[in-house]
Amino acid sequence: MANNFEGAHDFQVDKLKITNVMNTPPSSSGNGPLKGTWAQDALDVALELEHHIAAEALHDSAERCDAPKCHPETRVAVQDDLYDWIENRDVDNPNNMKWVTGPASTGKSAIMGSLSDRCKKNGLPVASFFFSSTGSIGRRTKTAFVTTIAHQIAQHRQDLKDAIAAAIEADTIIFKKNLDVQMETLVLAPLRTIVGDPNAGLRGVIIVDGLDECDVERIHDTTTTGSKAKPTLARTTDQDHLEILQVLHQALSDPSFPFRILIASRPERVFREFFDPESNPISFAQKLDSHEDYNADADITLFLEAQFNRLRRRYNLPSSWLPPDAIKNLVDKASGQFIYAATVIRFLEMGQREPPKALIEAVLRMEFMKTSNPLEHLDALYTHILESSPDPPLSVRWISSIHQLTIDGAMFTPDTGSVCTASNINLLLQRDPESSEAEHLLGNLHSLVRIPPPSDQATAKYDFYHKSLLDFLGDPGRCGSLSVATDEIDVYICDGFVRACKRGCDTHFPYPENFLEFLVYFPSYLGLSVGGACSKIFPTPASADWWVLLAIKHQGDEHLFDLFRKIHYNVRGFLNVVSELRSDTHSFSILLVFSAAGIAASRRVEFGAAPFCVVWDQLPGLHLALAGRADRVSL
Repeated sequence: MANNFEGAHDFQVDKLKITNVMNTPPSSSGNGPLKGTWAQDALDVALELEHHIAAEALHDSAERCDAPKCHPETRVAVQDDLYDWIENRDVDNPNNMKWVTGPASTGKSAIMGSLSDRCKKNGLPVASFFFSSTGSIGRRTKTAFVTTIAHQIAQHRQDLKDAIAAAIEADTIIFKKNLDVQMETLVLAPLRTIVGDPNAGLRGVIIVDGLDECDVERIHDTTTTGSKAKPTLARTTDQDHLEILQVLHQALSDPSFPFRILIASRPERVFREFFDPESNPISFAQKLDSHEDYNADADITLFLEAQFNRLRRRYNLPSSWLPPDAIKNLVDKASGQFIYAATVIRFLEMGQREPPKALIEAVLRMEFMKTSNPLEHLDALYTHILESSPDPPLSVRWISSIHQLTIDGAMFTPDTGSVCTASNINLLLQRDPESSEAEHLLGNLHSLVRIPPPSDQATAKYDFYHKSLLDFLGDPGRCGSLSVATDEIDVYICDGFVRACKRGCDTHFPYPENFLEFLVYFPSYLGLSVGGACSKIFPTPASADWWVLLAIKHQGDEHLFDLFRKIHYNVRGFLNVVSELRSDTHSFSILLVFSAAGIAASRRVEFGAAPFCVVWDQLPGLHLALAGRADRVSL
């Protein structure tokens, strides 16, 4: 109290009452600055929202810096039509949801990206979410969809930001609730608080691209830990796609919702049925087919002419360097697919052994099957590039493994960025960790795979320029002899893990810490993705011992029970865990139930907290590795 009245005199205190107003929010509803502890609380809530968004899914995110955009003067008509639909609201035609569709590789994402940039440049409020099956984890599932949209909407008005922050503070587990509840709490309810403001200025658009690439969200049983965690609810991608569509459609029915919604996807069944005009004759604006409604040939011609002129200047080529009718032939081969033209240009730019003139002549000479398949020329181009590798089948195994690991690798740890890096994948797949096998196999494939430079591979990840490459490799009818079955890739990845553990155990190879962390979490990948494809990921007791010591170093011995379960994932048919960890000693016991022929017995094994050991129990019909930190092992 002395500090409060310092310097005062000639007064007395009688029944002093002090009210703390530091946590009281400002009374005004305007856009003035916030002060005091309440402002700090609001900032904390805003940061909490940021922690639950997929920043990589924004149209201008760093992850999308190399994403395709419409070349200047191309796709002008389709962009103009969409922009006019967004900007000019027709009172007589209030349909505020539009579907942009078309086959793979027809430039839908480029159109959506360029349109997002145009809206932002012109001051038209835009919120976007660009799904990608090959992007970071936030772009592959619906988990952060509504929160990401809410965060972008909040940037347009301080009072909206305050309302969203208050909603989060009132419901601290909102991020764990379903999309419908999140949309109501984080978007619609805050919008209703400003619905009477004539200066709201939020007549913009929400752009959702690549919704067909949204993968099914895995909801795991929290009562089961480690690699045995299984989804409690079997869902399909169609169900998640439909959920997002329904949540957006429901939002449009709220009078306070001022946005138009633009969705781009391939014409998969769930979208065709949802946007069927016979089922919903007045709900949606007329769909736009980027392939059928607009002739892309003229735009592809413009793109190729500009790129060939750039290459001519770059390599100081004569004006006659292109064969006659080369552009016309390439446009015919593209069949309206911009990805074909873009891949041809990358192939010419990144060819490491031949000059551009020889490469373009090779592309024009490519032979293909005479079919009605519009992808035949793209398939021939992909085949030609892949076969330029010194070992095409092994290169395809690497590409498929990279895809498998970067997608399922999100399950290794919450911090996926530090795990599935290019250098870690190289160490896992290379037969000799000190070799340059990755460069040997992938060096000619830079036009298909985005390969980080050597100086960045410890932190950067491999990426693919376009999903159509993975579609090609996943269809044996298209890739022919290059086809590799998914289970073969699973085994190939497992073999790399076995090899790495054995090398670490036998030779004490100096792996970097980042890769050792990768190895620690690898059995989680096996349990969730591979299942029983690899019956023995630890070929010797010593390698199992080496891995568990490594896991204890990175995780601590409080995870012993979980480590035990990971090691025994593939013997779950014989193993029934009946007791739980005791936090004081980290000891536990298990009950082995032998169901092999001629064996009708059960035995209890107890583990305490002494140094780690591995016990191999060879019984008829059962080969089981028992692992734990044991000062007593009783059978």
